[in-house]
Amino acid sequence: MSKVVFISKKRVQWYIILAAAIILAGSYVGWTQSRAASAPVSAEPQVFQIVTGEFSSSSNGKQLESYVFSPGSIIVHKNQPVELHITGVSGQSHPFYIEGLDNVSGTINKGKTTIVKFTPTEAGTYPIICTTHSDPNTSIPMVGYLYVI
Repeated sequence: MSKVVFISKKRVQWYIILAAAIILAGSYVGWTQSRAASAPVSAEPQVFQIVTGEFSSSSNGKQLESYVFSPGSIIVHKNQPVELHITGVSGQSHPFYIEGLDNVSGTINKGKTTIVKFTPTEAGTYPIICTTHSDPNTSIPMVGYLYVI
């Protein structure tokens, strides 16, 4: 003997509304958990290869020189280790420091690679300044930029 159950139209509507609410809530929770709040922090260093370069020209018998870091801009993530491998191609030596980052400095010699390791903790723009070519009155400044995001 089978039992017959009757469900009212109003009760079916409530079940449909309840099922839709559960599905929407589950979809919302799943969607918010799948988005990353920020970039993951990695223990692996961010490694960048940089070289020194030189441009020279003459104007009215006067020799003009400009030294550069190439690439001139680097983007890194805060709280992640960074390694800058800077190779001297032009110029005998380029003593440098990164303005705003304590104790990040070194000297780049022609034909050699200088490795600088640090971990930036604050977002911002940090100039990489060569102290040999830093005075705009005597030469064109040699400046690169480190962007910490």
